[in-house]
Amino acid sequence: MKKKQLAIFGTALTAATALAGLGLHAHIRRKTQEPDFVVLSDIIPDAIQEIRYHSTYNFVGQRIDGYEQPCALLTRKAAEALREVSDEAAKLGYRLKIFDCYRPQRAVDHFVRWAEDVEDTAMKEVFYPKVDKKSLFSEGYITARSSHSRGSAVDLTLVDAITGREVDMGTAFDYFGEESHPNRLDGMTPDCLRGRFMLQDLMMDHGFVPLETEWWHFTLKDEPYPDTYFDFPVCEDAVKKKK
Repeated sequence: MKKKQLAIFGTALTAATALAGLGLHAHIRRKTQEPDFVVLSDIIPDAIQEIRYHSTYNFVGQRIDGYEQPCALLTRKAAEALREVSDEAAKLGYRLKIFDCYRPQRAVDHFVRWAEDVEDTAMKEVFYPKVDKKSLFSEGYITARSSHSRGSAVDLTLVDAITGREVDMGTAFDYFGEESHPNRLDGMTPDCLRGRFMLQDLMMDHGFVPLETEWWHFTLKDEPYPDTYFDFPVCEDAVKKKK
């Protein structure tokens, strides 16, 4: 195991703690047009996009508030850093698959309302089979603020460019459980660990910080809006200037 991979485990906790603390002095910005945000497909046209929260295939089981189009939006700074990741991944024979990027505050509020309804467990067997829904808040799976709403976080995986298959990461995206922790070694196959470490190395090499509880989640270290949580909808018109 490379030194960088070992270092991930110590830095992830520190980074996650620091990111969480930013919410103490944060504010929500509801502006409808954001010139510093871009449509990710304009920057990385070959990235595969599967925007789960625009569909019903997610842990809530409904389309999430604010996802008006199945498109990925990011701050320009994060998108350009992710393009470097994509270019390097391509040299290794892989493409990026994007599950989520910018997430409006109204979507996070939707998650909170859903978590408070402990009777709604329609997607439990798929996304949180081992977790009691009553503990989603206390265990940190659902929070009132998300780094995604600051516009420089991304949920993603790698896809083999030849076969089109996702790289084995040990769990599905958005699986609530310790099996999704990137530092978990117990029960993980060599292929799974190889995939996770490759994704982590690619992302960290280009300025992204991993999260200790989700192998798929990364936030740009020097994000441009560290204290702002945006609430404009996920749609191209929200970030593109109208002519």
